[in-house]
Amino acid sequence: MKRTFLSLLLAAAVISMASAFEFSPQKKLNYAEQIIENYYVDSVKADSMVENAIVAMLKTLDPHSTYSNPEETRELTEPLQGNFSGIGIQFNMLTDTLYVIQTISGGPSERVGIVPGDRIIYAQDTLIAGVKMKNTDVMKLLRGPKGSTARVKVLRKGVPELIEFRIVRDDIPIYSIDAAYMAAPGVGYIRVSRFAESTAKEMEKALRDLKAKGMKDLIIDLEDNGGGYLNAATDIADMFLNRGDLVVYTKGSKSRPSQYTTRRDGKYKDGRLVVMVNQYSASASEILSGAIQDQDRGLIVGRRTFGKGLVQRPFPFPDGSMIRLTISRYYTPSGRCIQKPYTAGDEEDYQLDILRRYSHGELSSADSIHLPDSLRYYTLRSMRPVYGGGGIIPDRFVPIDTTTYSDYYRDLIAKGAINKFCTGYIDANRETLKKQYSTEDSFVEKFTVSNAMIDRLKEIGEKEGVKFNAEQFAISEPTILRIIKGLIGRDLFEQSTYFRVVNSGNPVYNEALRLITSPAEYSGLLKQ
Repeated sequence: MKRTFLSLLLAAAVISMASAFEFSPQKKLNYAEQIIENYYVDSVKADSMVENAIVAMLKTLDPHSTYSNPEETRELTEPLQGNFSGIGIQFNMLTDTLYVIQTISGGPSERVGIVPGDRIIYAQDTLIAGVKMKNTDVMKLLRGPKGSTARVKVLRKGVPELIEFRIVRDDIPIYSIDAAYMAAPGVGYIRVSRFAESTAKEMEKALRDLKAKGMKDLIIDLEDNGGGYLNAATDIADMFLNRGDLVVYTKGSKSRPSQYTTRRDGKYKDGRLVVMVNQYSASASEILSGAIQDQDRGLIVGRRTFGKGLVQRPFPFPDGSMIRLTISRYYTPSGRCIQKPYTAGDEEDYQLDILRRYSHGELSSADSIHLPDSLRYYTLRSMRPVYGGGGIIPDRFVPIDTTTYSDYYRDLIAKGAINKFCTGYIDANRETLKKQYSTEDSFVEKFTVSNAMIDRLKEIGEKEGVKFNAEQFAISEPTILRIIKGLIGRDLFEQSTYFRVVNSGNPVYNEALRLITSPAEYSGLLKQ
């Protein structure tokens, strides 16, 4: 009793003494930590307490200022720096639920149909939502040896029941360029999945190879590209703009303004250029597409981009943990702020913005976007009107295509039935297919998915719990056939083969190709 009384007196003395001096916020935090450590009823872990305090502080700022512990920091940097084995997703823990930000292009999760916005509720039959599980513990459930299977159950907006996925873990590809091929005579196509350390070098090689094949005009596909390193985007802009052209600039109240201008005349500054984007194109994708648009170098085709224009600077700690703190904002050459509006501290509302766009009809109709004159800017050469307010609004809008979507198709993908069929088909017929289709061109032109193959797919689907639905199959048949052919072609040849096949069903790609091969219309849009 006497010791307790003395402790109380000591605590009162500490507080009284502290009040005699002017309190800085830092001192107040230190005092609070000391009081909790010394007098809390139960034992506390100081490290965890400090980490939770950092996370709580950052949440009051903006959606992109974050703290990561040492293991999380390694996880965040690996997709841009090297190989690792896993299921291939980038995620945030949103309201205690694993929220998929992006699937790694070509990775295991993308192959079975995990999409941005999905929430993983169960992993390996373990509930991971609503139980305050650490990111590191979640990662341990999702990671494992190459070739092993991760079972997850996903909650998807608009779908009442959980969707089960079986994901075969694999090495996550490190390449940024998913595909590079001739889309039409004189027209090259390059798909960039992320902006990583090697992206600019990969782009240079792809451009050289396509130029050797007769490329004069180019389509750059940035759909679903969530961004990455700023210097990768500015280095690519160097290849297409004139020397001294402004690419992007940054401003912040406590950081020095900076601007990035091209260092030389680009080797590919001539010829028509079209950039494909959608609602998942973010950050570095928006920097590149914004520079191309504002400098009147080419046309942007697709749907309004995500709107991620806050600049994070990494502040590493000696233990390997890191704070990524927002220090400034990105602005396009015309002065537009890329960042979409947000309410500080309301991360869930921010992440659900894509769903609101869908609900308001923005993904299906360009007329649903209403912007005030105060957000109007002008391109630097043709003085065309462009708009700020978050994201890059394309020069030619292309609505999202849901005409071939069905629950049957979704479940075939989600349960891995299509992937399982294609793997089995390749294993059984690889030698025959190689002899029959000795080149990628011959495969793309002549290979067809037979009725017998479809029957086998239906059987596999039934075994995986996907009941055949004739009406829904008829709706999704064109897409299913393209995906089967694309996956087989990818395994026979390379990743580009997949996109050569499936792009024929992509409305954004088809419009980009039509525009770039219509010189008068292309030039007219650049002068409007």
